[in-house]
Amino acid sequence: MELIRKYFPDINSSQVEKFSQLKELYEDWNSKINVISRKNMDEFYCNHVLHSLAITRWYSFEKDERVLDIGTGGGFPGVPLAILFPQTSFTLVDSIRKKTTVLAGVKAALELDNITVLNDRFENIKDQYDTVVSRAVAPALKLVSFTKQAIKPKGSHIFLKGGDLAEEKKNLLAKHKNFRWYEFEIKNEFDEDFFETKKVICLQKTT
Repeated sequence: MELIRKYFPDINSSQVEKFSQLKELYEDWNSKINVISRKNMDEFYCNHVLHSLAITRWYSFEKDERVLDIGTGGGFPGVPLAILFPQTSFTLVDSIRKKTTVLAGVKAALELDNITVLNDRFENIKDQYDTVVSRAVAPALKLVSFTKQAIKPKGSHIFLKGGDLAEEKKNLLAKHKNFRWYEFEIKNEFDEDFFETKKVICLQKTT
């Protein structure tokens, strides 16, 4: 929790309380349904919460913006972002029911009314969203292709990824020539070693 205070010193008391409860909540759920690697729980706030919030160093979610978190797994990046942006609407989608069961429990415990949980494949989503986010779910080309019906014409895709993305970028831009690919290195914002190869990718249409 100290990490969140370190990089987000302006969060209010309600947000502090919710972030503080997160680890214990996930530990409790993880004892029943394994949604997060247990070996990573010691680094929960760095590897999951802070990683999710890295998006906000380059993108700020607006009031009433509709955000779709695809393949959300245990709720990342959606849950931490929903705490930080209570006036933004987040829909968290995962095809694995046990994961959405956990998410429904976390939502209820933290009273996150700005979260909607869907148990479905993200390519089935037909509602339109302003922004699509994901964390290490699939190559960018697949993510964009499978959500084209779920994003508004001027919408943005924001992906948390790692490593060398040159080939992934090439494949995406070859297929979608009207996209701009913006790549940001998280290590320039956060000091922890975990972020050495981690990146935020923002995709926006030029036309």
